[in-house]
Amino acid sequence: MLPKANCGACGFAGCESYADWLVSDQKASVEKCTVGGPELAVGIGRLFGKEVTVTAKKKAVIVCSGGENCTDRFSYQGVSTCKAVNLVFGGQKSCLYGCLGFGDCVKVCPFNAITLDGPGKVPVINLAKCTGCGLCVASCPKKIIELVEEEKFKVAVSCKSKDKGAVVRKICKTGCIGCGICVKNCPVNDIVLENNLARIKYENCNNCGICVAKCPTKSIRVIK
Repeated sequence: MLPKANCGACGFAGCESYADWLVSDQKASVEKCTVGGPELAVGIGRLFGKEVTVTAKKKAVIVCSGGENCTDRFSYQGVSTCKAVNLVFGGQKSCLYGCLGFGDCVKVCPFNAITLDGPGKVPVINLAKCTGCGLCVASCPKKIIELVEEEKFKVAVSCKSKDKGAVVRKICKTGCIGCGICVKNCPVNDIVLENNLARIKYENCNNCGICVAKCPTKSIRVIK
């Protein structure tokens, strides 16, 4: 019944190891396979006589649009991984919250759902291929990749910076400057400012797109 993806997102070496655990341990969780999703969990639960609460399927979203839009503090020449460069004063980017652009997430994705169009750019996630396994989330030292409910929202603030707007303006063209225009224009009052950063609560959001159109730095984008 398992997908034979052997991605390891369940915490086991592969599907066979997870299957062995399911068979041998009555307390084993049937909901660890993110690739198969809720439908598979229900099927496995039915097989073992367990009741399963269906949860929403999740996808990975990168909440940074910096990349080439964000300046560098220094030139880095070393091991080409985000983990390695992050150990050097928090990375080469002027924004200490943003994507480092070395593609650790690309390398760990077992489904080829993430691509990187050159060093220093921000990776792109193909949502059609993404299974929500979470391996990319764990690989990112800046924690700018989040798992979100697939149907919950279609727009997101693509910035994690807590710096003041004046600082953000100097280092990143697409960073959130905390101007509050999105807050003032949201017709359902679903956006707040916290730590100089806009945050969509997704309590009343109807994906109208007004915040996307009004954002002066285009840090709020439509998730595709």
